[in-house]
Amino acid sequence: MTDLSAFPITARWPAQHPDRLQLYSLPTPNGVKVSIMLEETGLPYEAHRIDFAKDDQKSPAFLSLNPNGKIPAIVDPDGPGGAPFGLFESGAILLYLADKTGRFVPIDPAGRWQAIQWVMFQMGGVGPMFGQVGFFHKFAGKDLEDKRPRDRYVAEAARLLAVMDTALAGKTWFLGDDYSIADISMLGWVNGLVGFYNAGDLVGFERFGNVGAWFERGLARPAVQRGLTIPG
Repeated sequence: MTDLSAFPITARWPAQHPDRLQLYSLPTPNGVKVSIMLEETGLPYEAHRIDFAKDDQKSPAFLSLNPNGKIPAIVDPDGPGGAPFGLFESGAILLYLADKTGRFVPIDPAGRWQAIQWVMFQMGGVGPMFGQVGFFHKFAGKDLEDKRPRDRYVAEAARLLAVMDTALAGKTWFLGDDYSIADISMLGWVNGLVGFYNAGDLVGFERFGNVGAWFERGLARPAVQRGLTIPG
């Protein structure tokens, strides 16, 4: 049996199946990137819910795996060289799983870097800006009388959607005909923006027809539907 005792997080969230990849997450826009990827690849895994209401992400056990205190994070019992391996940051995990399985990232260097550039676009732009829209529209920031911070992030979110809309013109997915980590990285965030944050009207989502059509194609994938609810 695989021994994961070197990872203190497994004492707090014991592995029932230590031979499977261990996912520590919550179905947030960042978290579902990895659960969708795992569902798409079919890799055996075990999901552990990190409860924000209990500050699980701030616990010493979780911080032992991700010192940044953010979900998602993983422990792969069959990491590089066959040794157990821990990893955090959702974009890094997507790339790791793509390389591990040989799926959802092009083999040719040019295509690979095109996929990576869109993942970086999501990590540096879409995630932070859409998240700020959510904060100022749905959460504590909505109570501020000064709406300039909200409007700033709404405008930037709309600009990013316009970039995405242009990139998707005449394409099924961000890389053309091939569904990839570029798409997986962004589906949860668009779902969060128009669904959980209820900010579709605020950013004028209906103006971005290419993004809307891409989003519907993504939601039609069974693995995406499952991944959006994991961990339950």
